[in-house]
Amino acid sequence: MTDSIVNYALENGVATITMDDGKRNALSPRMFRELNIAFDRAEKDNAIIILTGRDETFSAGFDLKVMKGGNAADTLNMLRAGFSMTARLLAYPRPVITACNGNALAMGLFLMLSTDYRIGVAGAYKFAANEVAIGLVMPRTAVEVLQLRLTPAAFQRAVVLSEYFSPDNSVEAGILDEVVTRDALMATALEKARQFDEQLDARAHELSKLRIRDAVIRRIRRAVPLDLKDALMLGVRAMVKSATGR
Repeated sequence: MTDSIVNYALENGVATITMDDGKRNALSPRMFRELNIAFDRAEKDNAIIILTGRDETFSAGFDLKVMKGGNAADTLNMLRAGFSMTARLLAYPRPVITACNGNALAMGLFLMLSTDYRIGVAGAYKFAANEVAIGLVMPRTAVEVLQLRLTPAAFQRAVVLSEYFSPDNSVEAGILDEVVTRDALMATALEKARQFDEQLDARAHELSKLRIRDAVIRRIRRAVPLDLKDALMLGVRAMVKSATGR
């Protein structure tokens, strides 16, 4: 499809999956559908994944237009798709690398933190789980992902204080594994993919990943319906008001 907002490119066993909606890469129902199709294709190709976004933006999080649309079913389906995707990425059988082009906020950050290795670019970019700042209780699913990746101190500040992190302190916090120049981003991600392909036994990687993440993945899957119930109790209108201030 020429109007796809998720592009899939396979080369030498590496699938580069690029999100580009022309704006802030809002994680809309359409984005999730196309991402799942791309992940299905990568798994069929037995490919290592590089997940990336567009210039300046990895993803700004869930699509507020869907929430403001007033259709509770659409909003809940979008939330379900996002929360469930964290478990899918954590369990993906081959290495998953994020090449983060810029900002990663809320669900965009949770998506990035669900991958195995995260590379960001130097610059005035932000990483934040800002739910508490906009009046939302942090979803259980997000708590699991944040706690898995962040250092204990950074986890506390990220959740209860909605702290904004930058590339300068993101490695220390556990958000990114390395920071490079913009020009070096994709080359670094491809080199990491080649390194992982050459150095790791694929079966041992898959089974070891599942062994150390089994409890987290099971907690996430149990948390999804509870997070959706919270969303229903809060109500779509209240969620929009909290997210937009209107």
